[in-house]
Amino acid sequence: MAVIETAEKLLPAGLRPIGGRTLRMLAAVLTEGGEKATAQRMALTAFSIRILSAALAFISQIVLARLMGEYEYGVFVFVWVLVVMVGDLSCLGFHTAIVRFLPQYKAAGAFDEIRGLTGTARVFALLSGTAMLAAGMLGLHFFGDTIEAYYLVPIFLGLLAMPMIALGDILEGTSRANHWAVMALSPVYIIRPILIIAFMLIAIAMGAPHTAVTAMQAALAATFVTALGQYGATLYRLRRHFDEGPRKVDFLAWLSVAFPIFLIEGVSFLLTNSDVVVVGIFLEPHDVAIYFAAAKTMALVHFINFSVKAAAGPRFSAIIAEGDHAQLASAAADAARWTFWPALGVGLAVLAAGHLLLSLFGGAFTAGYLVMAILLAGILAKSLVGPAETLLMMAGKQNLCVALYAGALTANVSLNLALIPDYGIEGTAIATASAMAVEAILLHVAVRRALGIVLFAFTSPSAATPEMRVR
Repeated sequence: MAVIETAEKLLPAGLRPIGGRTLRMLAAVLTEGGEKATAQRMALTAFSIRILSAALAFISQIVLARLMGEYEYGVFVFVWVLVVMVGDLSCLGFHTAIVRFLPQYKAAGAFDEIRGLTGTARVFALLSGTAMLAAGMLGLHFFGDTIEAYYLVPIFLGLLAMPMIALGDILEGTSRANHWAVMALSPVYIIRPILIIAFMLIAIAMGAPHTAVTAMQAALAATFVTALGQYGATLYRLRRHFDEGPRKVDFLAWLSVAFPIFLIEGVSFLLTNSDVVVVGIFLEPHDVAIYFAAAKTMALVHFINFSVKAAAGPRFSAIIAEGDHAQLASAAADAARWTFWPALGVGLAVLAAGHLLLSLFGGAFTAGYLVMAILLAGILAKSLVGPAETLLMMAGKQNLCVALYAGALTANVSLNLALIPDYGIEGTAIATASAMAVEAILLHVAVRRALGIVLFAFTSPSAATPEMRVR
């Protein structure tokens, strides 16, 4: 309180009322107990990490673009997006299933199940990632002649990272379920981008060429170092919080939840990344580079939704386990507001500085400014319903999410195929933004009908129906 009072005195007289309320609200978030305060602290921590990671990712992409030039940079980003997308999917949804089951097991004191869940998920991720690696190698062997020559070696190197990417996702989910926000997000979103740049610069200093192959080698090394370090840190912390003991494995029950989540997130990942993939398939690496730079710049807004989602998942799961519908509606409304208003402010600021930000990649990249404006419209449409997909998954409505995302993905791909030939990267942006709007509408309707909650950034939770309908 002394710190708050001192800070209030330092503020100008006109700002003291609102500044004082803000400081006291922040102090309450940082010091109070309870599930809501814990979720808010995790959201604040995740938000801070995502701000730092967004800045690091942005800077790292500028450095890579400057080091390689537009063409080689376009090759690298196309392959890296594919690798990360497929690697994330290779753990088949277990990373999100952990977020659903572990808080419930923890509330029930079922520590045997916690040990079994976390251990099984790690082993499964390594096996499924290795299987994806083997399938990719077979695909290169039999269909390599149908792939452009400049993509072959980068894809080969990217495939080697699959098991570590899958393991990293499982470790992130384990940390998120325990509210360990720093351990969950910093390895992939802070440490790995730094290591990619560091390894790339070291390789160039040692005489390596400024090519996409060198960049993929740096990314492969960074992925292994990050995942193995994260594994050791997470295992150490788990053993501190949960004593050694017997493990109860209910693999089929976990898989029955994880696999629909895999379908949901598979469609969601395709929906999120299909624009870069489609541009890479139909257009030249030069166009891929410009589009990706514009999308990456506007992705500075995406971290807000990610931060709220990271905190909301465990909170939704715990509330559903308690069966408190009114609290769930309130938490969902909070999450939608926490998503939209910061996204609006950050999005407008990024768009205002768009030409300057794009010019940092190189003079040719300013051609992507219109792409940024179009993508912002779609991001804001999606942010109106907050982490609605997380709410549905935590409530056991995975199959419904699959259908919704399939519809949004179909709209996205169809619009891409129709618009790219005539409008190029701007057509891709229109298709992507339109698909985000379709996704938001479908999620809003689904949450209202399945859970009786009117989820909208401008709506209060009082519109919820008396009975929570979760499985």
